[in-house]
Amino acid sequence: MSTYGVVLAAGLSSRMGKYKMSLKLGKKTILENCIESMYDYCSNIIVVAGCNYNIIAELLKSYSKVTIVLNENYMDGMFSSVKTGLRKVRGERFFLTPGDCPLVRKETYEKMLKCKADIVIPVYDGEKGHPILVNSNLLDDVLENTNYESMRDFVSSHEFAAVLVEDRGVLMDVDTPEDYEKIRAQSKEKDTLPS
Repeated sequence: MSTYGVVLAAGLSSRMGKYKMSLKLGKKTILENCIESMYDYCSNIIVVAGCNYNIIAELLKSYSKVTIVLNENYMDGMFSSVKTGLRKVRGERFFLTPGDCPLVRKETYEKMLKCKADIVIPVYDGEKGHPILVNSNLLDDVLENTNYESMRDFVSSHEFAAVLVEDRGVLMDVDTPEDYEKIRAQSKEKDTLPS
């Protein structure tokens, strides 16, 4: 069963004050860390870019499974990027995640794939996180249903399976400089844990 990844990286990083996807986390960037976590579990990874398309193309040029697509309407918000990415999905299932979630563990992707529900969401300490895993038989619903204004609307209108994970990374993204410092601290802590 082929699985795609869809990574959202078209935002302006306005709260961060600088382009967050290219910030360093260890030896790689935030975006590279995000992609490398899912890389072994996806046949193809679609990265949705906006105004920083050229930066992303340079960052990811060595990743053979990655295809970068431009959302020309990225200013319309994240759901426009979701739809841009999903139109390129050809696998039977797809992971969807913001590109600023760099600490999700590989084991989380593996555990989610073992769950056969149409929508699978990781849960850590009672909170739903990223990525989500969706069966491609729901693609048309996401793309064509005008009642949805966000992926949250889509998910809330369907049943989903919650997969409990021991992975705080599913809740951690980078919106502000404070978030970045927390992620850097957590990344160092993660590196000292046995895998």
